[in-house]
This record gives sequence, C-alpha cells and structure tokens, in this order.
Amino acid sequence: MNKHLVLVGGGHAHMLTLKNLHTFIDRGHKITVIGPSPYHYYSGMGPGMLSRTYSPDDIRFATEHVVTRQGGTFVLDRVVRINAGERTIYLESGNSIKYDVLSFNAGSYVPWNMVTGDRTDIFSAKPIETLIAAQQRILELLGQKKITVGIVGGGPSSLEIAGNIWRLARDNGKFQPQIQIFAGSELMARFHKKIRKMAYRSLRARKIEIIEHDYAKEISTGQITLESGKCYPVDLVFLTVGVKPSTIFKESGLPTGPDNGLLVNKFLQSVDYPEIFGGGDCIYFQDQPLDKVGVYAVRENPVLYHNLMATLEGGTLQAFDPGGSYLLIFNLGDGKGILGKNSVMFDGRLAFMIKDYIDRKFMREFQTLEK
Repeated sequence: MNKHLVLVGGGHAHMLTLKNLHTFIDRGHKITVIGPSPYHYYSGMGPGMLSRTYSPDDIRFATEHVVTRQGGTFVLDRVVRINAGERTIYLESGNSIKYDVLSFNAGSYVPWNMVTGDRTDIFSAKPIETLIAAQQRILELLGQKKITVGIVGGGPSSLEIAGNIWRLARDNGKFQPQIQIFAGSELMARFHKKIRKMAYRSLRARKIEIIEHDYAKEISTGQITLESGKCYPVDLVFLTVGVKPSTIFKESGLPTGPDNGLLVNKFLQSVDYPEIFGGGDCIYFQDQPLDKVGVYAVRENPVLYHNLMATLEGGTLQAFDPGGSYLLIFNLGDGKGILGKNSVMFDGRLAFMIKDYIDRKFMREFQTLEK
C-alpha cells in the first residue's frame, strides 16, 4: 500500500481514527497528524475548567503521545495553505508535506474583527487553552480589587462562561466581580423560551447583568462600545460571539460553504477533491447545514474512519447521516445545568450531573489510549 494519510487536527471527529491509527500502519500506510498543541482540549468541558470544576488534565487528550505510540508521526505546526492539485500542504514553519489522503478536523475560531488596538486582557472562548490564561488573569486581578468582566456574545458560550467566572471568583477570589453579558439582540435567542427563562433566572439570581437589544461595535482594552454609542468600562473582556471555520480553505481555492467551511458531500468528502475529507466545525455539510455542536463531530467519527481507509484502499464509501435531534446541557457554573432535548427541558443539579457523567465518560474512553 505505502500511502500517506495526513490528519489535520485531533478533534472529536478524528477521535476514532486516532484510536485506530495502528490499523492503518499495520496495513502499510504512513500516518502524519498535524496539530497546534500536543493536546486536544474538549470544548464541552472548557467552561468547567475555567471555574476549576475540572483540571486541564481532566479535559484534554494527549494527541501527540497517542499518535507516536502507535507508530505515527506528530507534527507540532499549523497548516497555512493547501495545494490540492499537487496534494501538498504548507505549514506555518515553512515546511511542506505531501499526502495521498487528507482529512481536516481543525475546529473553528472566534473572530476578533471588533477588537481595535491593544489586546491586553481580552480573551476568546476558543482555543480552549486560552481559558487557562484567562483564569490566571482573573484571579490575579481579583486579588487586587473588584473588577468588571464584559462578555460579548449572546449564545450558550456566554451563558456558561459568565456562570463559571462567577464560580471561579466565589471559590478562589478575594473579591466578587461585576459580570456583564453584552448579548446583542437577546440572550440565547435561538433557543426555546423555557430554556431562555431558565438562563435568565440563573444569571439574575447571581446578579449577572444582561445587556440586550444593542450590539457591540468596538472592543478595546478597558472598554466595550455598542452600536448605540454607549460605552462600558471593563477590566477584562471575553469574546463569545460565535465560531467560524478557518479561512484556509477559501484562501487555498477549495470549494467552501457560505461560512467558508470546507464544502463536503454526504461522504464528508470535498466536492471537488475526493482525496480530501473533513469533520467537525471546519466543514460545511452540503446536504444540510449543521449546527456548530460537538455531537455532529462525534457522529462523524465512524464515517470518517471508514471512508479514510476505504479511500486509501479503493473500498466503498459510507454516507454520513446527521441523525435526529440531540441533547444539549449547559453548565451554569453553580453546580446546576440546563438540559434540553425536544420537549424535555429542565434545570437544576440533576441536569449538571447528567452532563458531568456524559463528559467524563467521553474523556475516559479516549484517555485510556494514553496508557
């Protein structure tokens, strides 16, 4: 065989492939995995790490170790360009790698286009590793004075980060901060009114302020300016304005969806380049737009694993079925959660216990590969 499979990113959609790298190697294929960190952090547990509910070790998967112990090559780098015609990728380091089959699970990023000037004390919800630095900075400031934290964005990430900053300060800080969510139109606007009501009740009970019907226009160190012209002084800012796929696919001339994600067909395969695949937040599924939630990446796992092997060896591809509705549970930071699936919606300690059980079980399954 002697073909070269290159995986970009060690996220959820690549987990099953990473678990079974030895099956590719045993069949004579060469494996290279490229990532910006030796670890992959599970985003679903990120807010819990911010509050110290979890340690960094609890929520990360040792990608480099798992790759090398199975006989693969791990490259600590970032892909900056793809030449699909020549089957070559170019890296930030200046190096290039040729491939026979290529798969992307490179995640997404939080755009910083509203930020001007100095970026001191401005943090984004992704990459998850930045939450470690944010946590340290929050505690440093809270050891000196009462501070104001501004969270820009109105989705689940802003809800979870606000609640977990509150928890971090309550358990570890000298002072309790003022926390303000700049939610744009409305907090959790795309969710059922019952879930929204639960979120408001939780935040307001902890005196977390929700600013709605006005969008952030400009963010700079120490200040958030809204479209109405109102200015809010803040000591620290979190950007949680929604994630976007990398622009690398569009810049490299690959077909993309309206969000610039890699445009893939029902086989999770580039519509123009059959040797390129992808999963998770970095793709745009041609058959139907998918929400940027981890459940789809997890569901893509077995399809990507099968199709990468099939493409290397001339087998039959398997179609991806996104499946039906999915369970969502939000970590409110106070030992409680909000759970929703179809008509079932409730909040409280049981909701968080269910989330905690599912998340820890997911991590244990893949962390066992490290041993």
